[in-house]
Amino acid sequence: MSLNALTSLRKAASAIDAKTPAHRDRAIDGLRALALLAVPIGHWLLGGFTRDADGALHNASPLESFGFFAPLSWVLQMLGIFFLVGGYASVLSYRRAAARGESTRRWLHGRVARLGRPVLGVTAVWAALIPLLYAMGVPGTTLRTGSTLVIQPLWFVGIYAVITALTPWCIKAAERLGAWAAAPLLGSVAVVDFLRYGPLGDAMPSWLSLLNLLPGWMFAYQLGVSWGERKLGRRGAWLLLVGGTALFAALLFVFHYPASMVGVPGEARTNSHPPSLLVLALAAAQSGAAILLRDRIGKLLRRPALWAPVVVINLSAMTILCWHQTAMLAAAVPASFLGGTVPGLTAGPDSWAWIAARIAWLPVFGGILLLIGRYTRGFESPWKRATPPRRVLAGLLAAGFAVFALGLA
Repeated sequence: MSLNALTSLRKAASAIDAKTPAHRDRAIDGLRALALLAVPIGHWLLGGFTRDADGALHNASPLESFGFFAPLSWVLQMLGIFFLVGGYASVLSYRRAAARGESTRRWLHGRVARLGRPVLGVTAVWAALIPLLYAMGVPGTTLRTGSTLVIQPLWFVGIYAVITALTPWCIKAAERLGAWAAAPLLGSVAVVDFLRYGPLGDAMPSWLSLLNLLPGWMFAYQLGVSWGERKLGRRGAWLLLVGGTALFAALLFVFHYPASMVGVPGEARTNSHPPSLLVLALAAAQSGAAILLRDRIGKLLRRPALWAPVVVINLSAMTILCWHQTAMLAAAVPASFLGGTVPGLTAGPDSWAWIAARIAWLPVFGGILLLIGRYTRGFESPWKRATPPRRVLAGLLAAGFAVFALGLA
């Protein structure tokens, strides 16, 4: 990189730093950015493809061959941090809205709209792309693989929207019980897990696991609300860190929960879909660590060179979440037409050579995501030129893609 380019980057970082309000909580933004980056990096490192004789792509995972990589998923599974920070930010936003005289309904509408527009955008675009790609010769199996990958990261948006709608009740619970308001959620997941995996597990209906969806992901959000309400301090953070780590170890080594925090093809049990008690134990430990490190993170992010990327990531949060799988597919699908297999892309993720090649592909995926984001970032902003017919068309396309992808899943 030339000296002029470095100088320009420094000036841009300094300008971003100068425009940041003094009251901005940089540590919270930094934690959110870290959790956001963990999503694409985790999917890009722990997800892969195999190419069949017809040139079609199928999902695969290096965890099938390298089970000892499971601890990597403990680091990259940072949704607990994301929900923690979400709860913290929501309670502050809700309090500010109430001080302005804004109704709960209007506050919620604004937050849900910011989540919904990018999701509607990516699903509508993919609904339009599928027939076009099929006509260009992309195998139907590849399109099915791609659709499931695109829809998978979006499941959390619906859960997050529901939990956000419950913010007023979370605040009331925090006011009454403090950080202990999250305990019933932990207990609920523990009961469901006992029914699923205990002595009567074989007699339990398959839908029972769905009961963990709301309390499982709401656990860290409620901790964040308590944190924002100043009901959770350093003493509680140490309890979360130590208790969460101890529970995690017990579930892993005594009760033999699957070690991977993400689903592994062929495995009968999964921790994240829906969340098991192991996910909550990890979220508790991560939340405790985040609260304890908050001041140090805030001091680090006083440096413009570190703060500027955090701002950019936060401003593009939903773009990163919605389009990172498309970025990987944009490299893998063309490679599937080359014949043979391309290491790190269409070769099976079952060798050290694949791991080395996949790491080398990460900057390429990142570059493609930046290019895609240049044109899709607008989905995060209010749709000023979206007429009612266009909104209806986008909704129909999105609904069609969702039905297609969820039906495959």
